[in-house]
Order: sequence, then structure tokens, then C-alpha cells
Amino acid sequence: MDPEHQTLNPNHFAMFERRSLKLPITLGVVMIVVVVVLIVGWVVLTVLPAVSGEGSPGLYWTLLSVGASLLAFVLVGVVMYLVLSIKAVNLTQRQSNFIDSVTHELKSPIASLKLYLQTLNRRQLTAEEQQDFYRYMLEDIERLDSLINHLLDAARLDRTPEEDENDDVLLAEILRRIADEVCLRYQVASDVVHLQLSPCVVRARPVDVELIFRNLIDNAVKYANDRDPHVRVTLAADSDERVRVEVSDNGRGIPAKQRRKIFGRFVRVGSELEREKPGTGLGLYIVRTLVTRLGGKIRVLDNGARPGTMFEVLLPGRSVENSSVINSAAVTSSSSRRDA
Repeated sequence: MDPEHQTLNPNHFAMFERRSLKLPITLGVVMIVVVVVLIVGWVVLTVLPAVSGEGSPGLYWTLLSVGASLLAFVLVGVVMYLVLSIKAVNLTQRQSNFIDSVTHELKSPIASLKLYLQTLNRRQLTAEEQQDFYRYMLEDIERLDSLINHLLDAARLDRTPEEDENDDVLLAEILRRIADEVCLRYQVASDVVHLQLSPCVVRARPVDVELIFRNLIDNAVKYANDRDPHVRVTLAADSDERVRVEVSDNGRGIPAKQRRKIFGRFVRVGSELEREKPGTGLGLYIVRTLVTRLGGKIRVLDNGARPGTMFEVLLPGRSVENSSVINSAAVTSSSSRRDA
């Protein structure tokens, strides 16, 4: 029997310990209550003698002001500690999720490659079977290469590009090429991605523009309906100074309460080891970072009356009708692709 393309059982991976939020939240609430009680008690103990005229009223009012200020400062510190603790625990959980994802993404193709190589070494296979095995192994290698490139792309975000690295980039050509490459990668028909593109130019590094829309279109195809996938990509001038790109799919969509979180680093919806789709939680983080760096905006919208999700990207740019501008931008995109 021919070995099939393998996906390892998530239960084979040791679950990293997840720190619970219950302890820091409970501790923070208790500390806040204690500080509030101390503030109220201090106010009562100092106001009563001051009002009744016992002792020196000025001394009591001074003690009230100083003590209440210090206790209020402590209260603010406790609240900040609680907020920072929750953020730290959430970051730890996302990092653990990321480690789970990368571990699975590395382990699965390596195990598959090992199985194919062992089979080729130990069994006599027909030429057709060997060709199938070579094709599967090449897919595994491309999967590893894609993962490594994704991690390198995230690492490069810390470097601020120089202004002279920017060029006029013809968006329509890049979107069309990315759509073809993504369809080829997922082995779906080219008409799965429906393109409606107007000639528009943005001033940016071609590699940054390609990273943005490669991640969005790749996600759209990957998370579209498995039985009848449909992805729509539209490009048009939004105004004299902005262009709008919309990438929509017909998948299950993203819950409204999760839409602001998905652009965070290491963030993926749901439990990492229960997912059917591979990923690292870095794609949308890369997209948002690059869009912001280019002076644009990105948001998640409902896909109208249809199922799925729509990503809307607004970038500084313009519509072009001049053929010389289009040809110049096309040459820039072509040369940047060769350099990559």
C-alpha cells in the first residue's frame, strides 16, 4: 500500500502547560478590595476626629490628604499590575500556541519525507509510484520552505526600510500573479479566485506589497469552503490618494468578537492542536504591520449576505491610465521578482 500524505495526530505532541488567568485575576480583585477598604477606613478614621473638633483638625485633614493619595496610588498600581499580569499570561499562551503550531508544521513534513524515503529504499516501486512519491516529497519540502520564509518575514519586520527602497508598484499585476501561484499551490482551478482589478499604483517596496496580499489571498483560499471554494479579489481607486483592495472568501468566517485580536502576533482562533488548517499565527500580524508602515489601514468585514470573511485594505496610491506609468511600474515589479 502506498503511504499517504501524512498529518500527525495532535495528541502525539505534549501539551505545553497553560497558565490560568484565574489566579492573577482573583489575587488582583482581592487586593483591589483590600485597598478600597483601607481607603474608606482611613477616610473615616481621619474625617470623624476632624469634624468633631478633637485634637488638631488641620493635622487630621493633612493626614487624610496624604494617606488617601498614597492609598489611591497603591490602588492604581494594583490595577496596573493586574492588567500587566493578564497581558503577560495571554502572551505566554499565544507563544505556547505558536510553538505548538511550528512544532507540528516542522514535524509533519519531516515524518512524511522519512516515510517516503524509507519506502523507496526498501521496496521496488513502479515508475508511476516513484513519480507520485517524488511529487509528495517536493510538496513537503515546499511546505517547510514556506514555513521558514514566514518566520524570516516576521523577523525582518523589525528593520525599518529606507525611503529610497520604495518604487511605483502596479498592484493589478502583483495580485494576478499571486492568485495564480496560490491556486497552483493548493491545486485548485484558477477560476476559484475571481479577480476584478483596475490599474492602480502604490509607492512602496514591492516585496512588502507582495507579502501583504500573498498572506491575504493564501488565507482566503485556504479557509474557503472545501467543497466549493470561491475567493474574490477587487482593486479600485477609493479616492485621489487611496486605493482599496478587498479579499473575500466563502468559508466559515471569523467571529465578530475575534476580529480585533487576529492581527496580534501568534494569535489564531481556537485551540492550536485541534485545527485542520496549518499556520503559525504570524500571517495577519505581518499584514497589519506592513499596511500600517505604508500608511494604510486594514479591517475585517462581513462578506455581505454571503458566508465568509472580507478583508479590506486601504493604501496610499492612485489610479493610473497612462501607459508609460503602467509599463514603468510593471518593469519595477518584474525586476523585483527576479531579485527575490
